[in-house]
Amino acid sequence: MPALALTDIIGAVVWIGYVPDRSAALTSVSVEKTQLTFAGMPEEAHGGETRPSCTRVRSQYPPGTEIRNVRQLSVVSAEELAEIAADCGLQTLNPAHIGASLVIKGIADFTHLPPSSRLQFSDGSSIVVDMANRPCHLPAKPINADHPGAGDKFKLAAKDRRGVTAWVEREGMIRLGDAVRLHVPDQRAWRP
Repeated sequence: MPALALTDIIGAVVWIGYVPDRSAALTSVSVEKTQLTFAGMPEEAHGGETRPSCTRVRSQYPPGTEIRNVRQLSVVSAEELAEIAADCGLQTLNPAHIGASLVIKGIADFTHLPPSSRLQFSDGSSIVVDMANRPCHLPAKPINADHPGAGDKFKLAAKDRRGVTAWVEREGMIRLGDAVRLHVPDQRAWRP
């Protein structure tokens, strides 16, 4: 019996990018297509099969502990990005400014997809949702460079709308315009 339920929810890839040097800046470089590998996207600074632990998992591991990299990609919703932009007083928000890897259009309440959901692309490649991404202060600087003052509003505006972190489960090539089908874990919500 399948552990993941195929849904009839299909979105589309509307933006692809990668962060070339996280120590220099969080800003992504936009591309029209990319290879997905078990280490993430080529040239992506957040890539790799493992990574040093960070503040996201500080209650589990001391900083710098080598762990599985389930934060290879930062995936955001076009609809939620528009809401963030509006709350920052902008017409649009460039996904490159927030270090996005992918922008997906057409999947409602995207930031709250259940962990372990799969997003499967047209060619069969797929990524696994780890968890909701937390807004931070880092996008403020690149946003403010283009829109003075708007970046200062980002962290609050992005609460519950920052998208998800994800990792590659099946390799493949993805392109702008590709369809993305949602698969969700076939289980009830946790009730401790």
